[in-house]
Amino acid sequence: MRKQLVILTAIVLALAGLPAFASTEATATNTVSPTLVVNVTVQKAIRLTLATGTMCTVSAGGGGDYNVNFGNVDALAINTPSCGNKFAPTTPGTTNAVYYSDYTLTPVFTSQAVSTNTIAAYVSSTFAKANLSIVQANSTPVAIGDLTAMSTNAGAQTSVGTNAASGTALTRYVGVSVAPTNGAGLTGADSATITYTLTVQ
Repeated sequence: MRKQLVILTAIVLALAGLPAFASTEATATNTVSPTLVVNVTVQKAIRLTLATGTMCTVSAGGGGDYNVNFGNVDALAINTPSCGNKFAPTTPGTTNAVYYSDYTLTPVFTSQAVSTNTIAAYVSSTFAKANLSIVQANSTPVAIGDLTAMSTNAGAQTSVGTNAASGTALTRYVGVSVAPTNGAGLTGADSATITYTLTVQ
């Protein structure tokens, strides 16, 4: 009798360690109710997308994630850009001309602990030609002075947005400032790279 009790106890303990399942089959009925446990591990996600505004086309690729092309530019703003707009120099031959365009940035972030965020940018690869530099504005420029130099320092980047709404596009402006410098090697094609950083914290 004692031996049977030990065996029965062992069987009960073994069954107790098994997961509980609803029946997947039955007789004398027309219903069974098996269960399925769905497991996931949610991770936070983040995205920052650049796109065309109302002026120049912002395309994918071209040496970076995105690219924009103003075409021919000069320090007197004589050339009409292939897209975008321009400001003539305040003092021709002394001050800079600027070619610029609007574009959009759309931040998207999900499952973050907070929604506070910053978008910053800096020129991570400058133009090779000394007479060219990147300028920017966070609102519509109405004069050449409204477009100011973008930072070239990764540790002190230019603010592009603060506490932006996830999924809402921001309109910003970027351009090229052309100085009236004279010397060798100041004409021809060139490019610079801007790196943007979205941080949610």
